[in-house]
Amino acid sequence: MSKSRLKIDDKRQVTIFDMLKDLAEPEPTTEGKCNINDHLRISLRNAIKACPLSRHQIAGEMSHLLGETVTKAMIDSWTRESGDTGSRPGRHIPSGYLPAFCLVTGCDTPLQIMGEVAGLFLLPGPEALRAEIQKLKEEIKSRQAKVKKRMMFLKEIERR
Repeated sequence: MSKSRLKIDDKRQVTIFDMLKDLAEPEPTTEGKCNINDHLRISLRNAIKACPLSRHQIAGEMSHLLGETVTKAMIDSWTRESGDTGSRPGRHIPSGYLPAFCLVTGCDTPLQIMGEVAGLFLLPGPEALRAEIQKLKEEIKSRQAKVKKRMMFLKEIERR
């Protein structure tokens, strides 16, 4: 008795023709890919909210680090919604000011955003890495303690 052929009827299976058709289609447009103004503005706002310093203090510290005047009004213009400006044009933080902003606020998200768009990623300095490693070790210890507690609790339940 001969064996009948198995028919593969899997709808997830891609045919060679589908693959070739996909390859022939043009790549999606990358127009506007690098327009990060809104994303950057939101990250600046979040950094300011998380920072214990006021906007005046941030401006003062940035002025000290940059060697030029940065005012609260400038920071306000960098973080303002474009619709909030009325007839005034929207402003963006100059890229040369970002390192000072990140140092003062303790948030490197704005620089990370710029790096990601360029296909790069940031690594913190050695001390920051050591601190992060220590934090992760403490997290591991804490989770191991939680697992140990739950294991003891499970053994106690199983005894009953």
